[in-house]
Amino acid sequence: MFTGIVEELGSVRAITDLGDAARLEITGPLVTSDASAGDSIAVNGVCLTVVDVEEGSFSADVMRETLTRSSLGSLVPGSAVNLERAARIDSRLGGHIVQGHVDGVATVRDVEPAEHWTTVAFDLPAALSRYIVEKGSITVDGVSLTVVSVDDSSFAVSLIPTTLAHTTLGTRRSGDAVNIEVDVIAKYVERLMEGRTA
Repeated sequence: MFTGIVEELGSVRAITDLGDAARLEITGPLVTSDASAGDSIAVNGVCLTVVDVEEGSFSADVMRETLTRSSLGSLVPGSAVNLERAARIDSRLGGHIVQGHVDGVATVRDVEPAEHWTTVAFDLPAALSRYIVEKGSITVDGVSLTVVSVDDSSFAVSLIPTTLAHTTLGTRRSGDAVNIEVDVIAKYVERLMEGRTA
């Protein structure tokens, strides 16, 4: 489990094609400072298992399913990535409950800077819109955010300068793909309500 509070802006050092998978080598001195093989690290919101740790970097294997269902398949060496270690049970939950299981990929529609924040609107896969509510939580590329508006095909968030400076969201432009994870509570409520009548 994660919180959606990005700890470090890392970068892709290398990508090895494994046929039906890929091995990512990612630089991240903070998240690797106490990492071991088998640990979980979220990369742009995708929970990956550490397979190897070297000084200041780690490797993770990503299966084809993940590469095609997330934006990880478009990474190249040098790409910046949001990194977060798994949450600890004895620490504060600063964002919201994030599983690292991407529900879909959204596309940046528009970026509107203002004096103290920037509003970013995203085109959303239609199947996900029912899980998103105004003032609810959403995870975009691993960043826990509050939804400021939503309709059947899009949603928007407002980003403070700290988020813009310390995550990949500060460099996103119209047309860029981002990973989306909706609030898991909404999915459980929907499942529990299936088949019920008033």
